[in-house]
Amino acid sequence: MAEQLEFFPVPSPCRGICQSDDRGYCRGCLRSREERFNWMKFSDAQKREVLRLCRLRWQRLYRVGKPAEPDEPEQPSLF
Repeated sequence: MAEQLEFFPVPSPCRGICQSDDRGYCRGCLRSREERFNWMKFSDAQKREVLRLCRLRWQRLYRVGKPAEPDEPEQPSLF
């Protein structure tokens, strides 16, 4: 199968939350530690596979009813 020519780089799914959940996945982008640390080394095909896996992880969390992000802010409000 011929490889498709890519004109744009695959963007990182990082959302700037950068906290690990109890299973080791980032709460913001749902990447594993290895996927986060090796993102720049991955080929575009590997990056697309990681994005596919993140989408599946998000769908699994959504089905279970757990929010991917905490509803309450980490820092209590002063008001």
